[in-house]
Amino acid sequence: METQLEKALATLVCTFHKYSGREGDKLTLSRQELKELVQEELALGEKMKNRGIDKLMESLDKNHDDEIDFKEYTNFLTALCMSYNEFFQKDAK
Repeated sequence: METQLEKALATLVCTFHKYSGREGDKLTLSRQELKELVQEELALGEKMKNRGIDKLMESLDKNHDDEIDFKEYTNFLTALCMSYNEFFQKDAK
């Protein structure tokens, strides 16, 4: 039986692969694929305009190949987790 954490990890991996490869390389996210992932999977994505997606892409694309590989995607998830943790810590005080 899968634990909640294992299910969460599987969801994070499956979400990446749900969007990767729609254009070009099946193991990376293009700018458009990243935009679709953010807008469809995150509540904050509804508020992000194209400039916000451009800035996100620029900050995530550490090797400057105009694609987000899985490692770069996990850096994004780490930053989101840190933000969520800070938010919930404020509520706990």
